[in-house]
Amino acid sequence: MTQPVIASSQQPPAESPNTQPPVTPRPHLPHGHHHHAHHEKPSIYAALQSLLYLIVVAIFIITFCMQPFRIPSESMESTLLVGDFLLVNKQAAAPDGAGTLLPTAAIRRGDVIVFHDPVDATLHLVKRVIGLPGDHLRLHNGLVYINGHALTEPYAVYRPSPPDNFRDNFPRFQSADPEIDSHWWIRMRSLIENNELIIPTGNYFVLGDNRNDSEDSRYWGFVPREAIVGKPLLIYFSLQQHEAEDADSTGTLTQQATATPSRKHSSKIDSVVDFARWGRTFQIVR
Repeated sequence: MTQPVIASSQQPPAESPNTQPPVTPRPHLPHGHHHHAHHEKPSIYAALQSLLYLIVVAIFIITFCMQPFRIPSESMESTLLVGDFLLVNKQAAAPDGAGTLLPTAAIRRGDVIVFHDPVDATLHLVKRVIGLPGDHLRLHNGLVYINGHALTEPYAVYRPSPPDNFRDNFPRFQSADPEIDSHWWIRMRSLIENNELIIPTGNYFVLGDNRNDSEDSRYWGFVPREAIVGKPLLIYFSLQQHEAEDADSTGTLTQQATATPSRKHSSKIDSVVDFARWGRTFQIVR
């Protein structure tokens, strides 16, 4: 017989303030199962985002800070050799800080610079600054005189070559070299005083370190301040000369060109060793 339900008049006992609410145990996960909130694999979106960041940083560095170039000619030997790959510091030479984020350094005598070719602005050249604005310059027997004083040039190389009065005794009008730019030949005549060339404001006179085998300011004139791209910072790689000549024979500075070996070696190790001048890697350009 069913018993009637009787309501109790007693109140349930009060919970102690220290009593913790019951905790439902986490269900046991099967072996090998991982919680997705903590072990989610990188998505394609995250990978693309990282790649985009790298591209932006690379563009920023090339645009404002550094730019790679390669040496294809002998005009700066032995400071720079054919096949040297240069990292050029663009911050160091931008005119009046234009286009840069850091303070710029002044262009000084003896600096090696990269600049747009005054004759063909699409090309880049690398030479050493010899004459500054306001200087009176002349060459006598191949030696440079600035404001009447011989310039000490430990970097200059004078290799044996046939005599050349225009090259070695600049400025000179008695003989015209066929390599001289015609516009420069006309302009030069108005800038000579007492057989010395006067360098105008905002312009620089540059020479190659390989003095007897260099087309430089003697042949095409001054480098305007705004044409200077930057200063070489270091050599980050250097190809052997025969590899470099195969890669490019144009004689102008090129932007990060690449080349492949032209000779076959019996050993892969010999091929790697002969491919580059490893001793020049990361040398500071001075």
